[in-house]
Order: sequence, then C-alpha cells, then structure tokens
Amino acid sequence: MEPIQSAMKKWMNSNKKIEETYQAISEEILKDPQIQALLSEHIELEKEDINRNLMKLYEYHNASKDCRNCPNLAGCINILKGYTPHIDLDGKEISLRYERCSNKVQEDMIKEKESLVQSLHMPKQIRTAELTELRTNSYERKTVVTEVIDFVKNYSRDNFRKGLFIHGPFGTGKSYILGVVANELKKRNIRVAMIYMPEFVRVMKSSIQDDSLQSKMDHFKNVDVLMFDDIGAETISSWFRDEVLGAILQYRMTEELPVFFTSNFNLDQLEKHLSTSNRGDVETIKAGRIVERIRQLSKPLELEERHRED
Repeated sequence: MEPIQSAMKKWMNSNKKIEETYQAISEEILKDPQIQALLSEHIELEKEDINRNLMKLYEYHNASKDCRNCPNLAGCINILKGYTPHIDLDGKEISLRYERCSNKVQEDMIKEKESLVQSLHMPKQIRTAELTELRTNSYERKTVVTEVIDFVKNYSRDNFRKGLFIHGPFGTGKSYILGVVANELKKRNIRVAMIYMPEFVRVMKSSIQDDSLQSKMDHFKNVDVLMFDDIGAETISSWFRDEVLGAILQYRMTEELPVFFTSNFNLDQLEKHLSTSNRGDVETIKAGRIVERIRQLSKPLELEERHRED
C-alpha cells in the first residue's frame, strides 16, 4: 500500500503545482492593461468565456505589440515574425489577427525597391552606384552627368525619352553610370533591367533548352528601362543578333521604351562588329538595322578619360 499512497501523494502535489501555475498565469494575463480594456468594453464575456479563450489571451499577452519588445525584425519574439497581434471578437469567441509590424513594413518596402532593379551578372559596385559619387572633373563627364540627371528627373512612362549610348575605352566609368541611373530610377518606383551583354547572350541561348526563351524576351521587351552593359564585347550568332537582340530593340523602338548601352565601340565600330557573325559571315545590312534601332533608342555620348568608377 505504501508505494500506492506515495504515488498518489506525488500525483496530488503535481496537480496542485499545475493548478497553482495555471492560476498564476491567469492572474498575470488578466492584469494586462490591454486585455483589461478589452474585457471592460465587453462585459458580456463571462468567466467561462474567458477561461475558454485563455490560450489566445496568453498568446496575445506574451506577444510584442507594435515592435515594443523587439530590437529589430530579426529579433522579433512573436510566433509570426514581423507580425503584430490584434484581438477580434465574434460573439463570445476570441481570435487573433496578425498584421505586419512597422519593422516588417519597412523591410518589405526596401525589398520591393530592390526588386525594381534586376541585374544579370553586374558587379556589386555597379548595383550600388550612387549619383553623389559621380565625378564631374571634365567637360565630357559634366555632359554625361547632366544627361543622366535630366533623364532621371524627366522620365515618364507616358513621355518617351531616349536612353544613352555611352562609349569609350575600359575604365572610364561607363558601367557605373548605368548603375547610377538604375538606382535613381528605383527611387521613383521605375523597373529597370541591367544586363551584362556577354552573359545575356549565354543566358538567352540556354533558354532554348528549358523553353523559357519567349518569356525572357517578353520581359526584356516590356521592362520600363532596359540597360545593356558592354555591348560589342560578345561574339554573337546571326540568330541572336537578328532574332533576339533585333526583336527586343524593334519592339522597344515601336513602343517607345528607352534603352541604355555602354560599349568600347562607337556606333560605326559597333556596326562593323555586329556585321560579322561567329561563323565569319559578313552581313552589313542586318548589322546596320541593329545600329539604326540603337540610334532611335539612345543618344550617343563619349567618355575618353579613364576613371576609377568603372
């Protein structure tokens, strides 16, 4: 009998501790000022209603409301990180509704801004380029910066403005300027696709295998502002020149959607480069069509002075 009595005593003591803990938690929850305010507004809630919904009230009590107990979004203590609870009452049933907290709203806004600029194999230095870092220590650089500011300031989806065809030797800051334009446009919620041209050729070729070529082309055709970095650095096929690059530029010319380019070639040199395919075929007329579309979509500007930005 002794073992049974001992076990019963332990069980009773354990239950007593559970009950005491439950009562302590209940008292703590009901002392919560926000919960007290809720109960005072809904006097129809009886003790049994409160006990039935105690777990939801406990969750609400322990949660951080409006980020008050969270150092930042990563340190959010709530069950749903980045969301703050609100109590809803349906008759005598309590439910919790979670909405984005201020930290979550701010992070989502930053992510949304970042998503406006899509870059294909562009260096981080270019992706984070700032207008304040552009130097204007020569006449030609002042001209480029002036054109950049003018485009960003006056761009509108309803009023076509040409992009820029910035050409010159390596190290003059051409790519950096594209990054500046993209980031300034991002501040105005304008979508930009910034593409390193040699990688673009590879990606579009591989898209044939996974049947995504047309969807990618549609994206580049329709994005608000399209940027090709280092056009002419790649060796292309007649197919890519005419069916991919030509089709994208033709569509954007027809729809009056601006394109920016950087190149080590001026337009005459680029035309000569594009006229020779990777098979050695020379097709001057087709290359001329591409360059004419570039002229219709962008304004040529030369940079000759080497600069640290590129």
